[in-house]
Amino acid sequence: MVKRYCMAVDMQDDPALIEEYKRYHTPEKSWPEVTESIKQAGILDMQIYDTGNRLFMIMDVDENFFFEAKASADSANPKVVEWETLMRKYQLPLPWAKPGEKWVLMEEVYRLPQ
Repeated sequence: MVKRYCMAVDMQDDPALIEEYKRYHTPEKSWPEVTESIKQAGILDMQIYDTGNRLFMIMDVDENFFFEAKASADSANPKVVEWETLMRKYQLPLPWAKPGEKWVLMEEVYRLPQ
């Protein structure tokens, strides 16, 4: 069964940094080790959208995905740690984020009836 999670984080309110962040997420500049770690965690699809300085992420995951397991695997992967350290230059926690939390899980408010 596929499950969907949606998350948000803010970026530094600096157009140059926002464009730099977007370049890091192009196919040419994204890090293959990070992409592989995402797939190995059970993430089937991931998309990131922006509006102004806010990012919105959609993740479709399989039944083997757990946030705790992903965080543990990430902390043991030097390339992912390097990537996350670099991304901190661009990202800001939302005002209501818990201490140490970057991407905040969003609550589904509406779904189109089938």
